[in-house]
Amino acid sequence: VNMETVLQNSTDFILLGLITHPTFPGFIFAVVFSIFLVAVTANMVMILLIHTDSHLHTPMYFLLSQLSIMDTVYICITVPKMLQDLLSKEKTISFLGCALQIFLYLTLIGGEFFLLGLMAYDRYVAVCNPLRYPLLMNRRICLFMVVGSWVGGSLDGFMLTPFTMSFPYCGSREINHFFCEIPAVLKLSCIDTSLYQTLMYACCVLMLLIPISIISVSYTRILLTVHRMNSAEGRRKAFATCSSHIVVVIIFYGAAFYTNVLPQSYHTPEKDKVVSAFYTILTPMLNPLIYSLRNKDVATALRRIQGRCTYSQKVRAGDVSKKY
Repeated sequence: VNMETVLQNSTDFILLGLITHPTFPGFIFAVVFSIFLVAVTANMVMILLIHTDSHLHTPMYFLLSQLSIMDTVYICITVPKMLQDLLSKEKTISFLGCALQIFLYLTLIGGEFFLLGLMAYDRYVAVCNPLRYPLLMNRRICLFMVVGSWVGGSLDGFMLTPFTMSFPYCGSREINHFFCEIPAVLKLSCIDTSLYQTLMYACCVLMLLIPISIISVSYTRILLTVHRMNSAEGRRKAFATCSSHIVVVIIFYGAAFYTNVLPQSYHTPEKDKVVSAFYTILTPMLNPLIYSLRNKDVATALRRIQGRCTYSQKVRAGDVSKKY
């Protein structure tokens, strides 16, 4: 009773978690922690490879390194708190902490929407205008694309976070989720938020429409160009270039479509949590794996780094043996 009274008088929220009363919290912790470790390691390896290997200093890999940075920050916003909550009795998150989580996840998810759209444009230029590629995708344009993605995402965060946190939250402070996702937070408001949710829905659909239009037009043009190609080798190369990006787009936009576009009647707290877990925990792990496993350039760069490490170890071992 004391705990309830304290919570009613405070501005803290309680996160009920992915599973409200898990039978085996230790097992869930182990699974989520393993995914988190793989995701952070895989993304950091991608960033380091792209930064250190001169063969990967191209617009496509520059954009890919930004995707890995976004994924790393994205998974770090939600998962460490979720892991902490699985081990502790108190699953509270402060009002400010909740606002920060909302702002960061909106910024990163928005940024990733735009970045994936611009990556499709990059593939379109590479396949359809290869001779003009160095001109159309020069360093300045690439930087502009990346800054545009981050700024575009943060606009979403700056618009929606203050509104969401300005509603009065009285009574229950239990968020039926593992992080502060807006629909789950709004359910605790003691006033009607349906107008705001409609406006938010319209805003999200608009934000999705811009990159989806770029992706649709880019891949339609790519398919037409590939269809006209005479050489089987050229077709194979074009498909290899685009397939990884298409897989990532389908996974990410599929989850986003469910969350932001499907009517409320299709949603239940359990379904929402599973879909959120999919794109906040699994997608950041799958993205670098999809790109590295399906990509010869990345595999070759990894072998080169391993070769250099092995060589430097042999040289050091040789120096040591000479001393003695």
